[in-house]
Amino acid sequence: MGMFLKSEGFASSLHDPVGRFTLQRFCAERGLRYAATDLPVPLDTFTEYGLEFQREIVPNVEEKTVVALDRSSKGFLLRLDNGEIVAADRVIVAVGITYFSHVPAGLAHLPADAFSHTSDHHDLSHFKGADVTVIGGGASALDVAASLHDIGVEVRLIARQSSLRFNIPQTPPLWKRWQPISGLGGGWRNQFFERGPMLFRRLPQGLRSWIVSTASGPAGGFPVKERIERVPVLLGHTIRYARFRDNRVHLRLLCPSGEERTISTNHIIAGTGYRVDLRKLTFLSKEVQSGLRSVNFVPTLSAEFQSSIPGLYFVGLASANTFGPVMRFLVGASYTARRLIKHLSKSA
Repeated sequence: MGMFLKSEGFASSLHDPVGRFTLQRFCAERGLRYAATDLPVPLDTFTEYGLEFQREIVPNVEEKTVVALDRSSKGFLLRLDNGEIVAADRVIVAVGITYFSHVPAGLAHLPADAFSHTSDHHDLSHFKGADVTVIGGGASALDVAASLHDIGVEVRLIARQSSLRFNIPQTPPLWKRWQPISGLGGGWRNQFFERGPMLFRRLPQGLRSWIVSTASGPAGGFPVKERIERVPVLLGHTIRYARFRDNRVHLRLLCPSGEERTISTNHIIAGTGYRVDLRKLTFLSKEVQSGLRSVNFVPTLSAEFQSSIPGLYFVGLASANTFGPVMRFLVGASYTARRLIKHLSKSA
């Protein structure tokens, strides 16, 4: 089995102005299974849908990497990986999670051939014959561990939490059925996150940061639950230190009992999530970096997603501390697009 989205079908459509090219339509045209709820969306299906969406809605996309972004007297200058220089009045930084993979300090020193992040992998087949340890209890860690086990890899999962959580569809009790359902889940809280990004922005900075960091704790999608039950799992274990010796990683773990144990493995894959850090955006020049106001290296944004540098905008995960947890998910794109279009059309 492959990987699946955590989001339900109704919350997994990309945003276009009239809501025409939905995941439901894509699946219907190709004879693929689809349901608004209670049917997991395969990652392969969503990838095909995303590529088709791009070809139909935004066909003129240049696949080039920005390697440098600096200010100019009239706006910005961007240098691409092919050496081309592009001038722009405005720049929207929409890098998603690409630069923000979080690596625990105790693992960062390990060599690249012995350590990686879940975001580094698209094909796990080269791990066949190896002993692999996956760190984390969220969706990425669970999916990777289950997929490694499915192809015959000797794999184990280590997680700090005492139990694993899964987003399993359940029929709510009668007294809860009046509560709204949003793309983030059921309940008025999730409804507020999806419908009220501007109200969220008015909350105190410290409260906003806390909500974003705690609103959606580690949890796997329900399709992976049965598969992960076949994987050896060490719950309530924390890493004391890791050493690389004799072409293996030796992990010293603190067990729930207070005792310590050591595990030896060929490779560690960290499924430890993502944390926004402007310092990781290596394409931003020193002048741009120094001109950006931030809190804990997360950009401070206006109501129009504009940073402290006029004409430079941040969307997606980088905007979550300003507009709320919805910006960490696909459903946040609708609000972002409408807000930016309104603002940019007025200032054109």
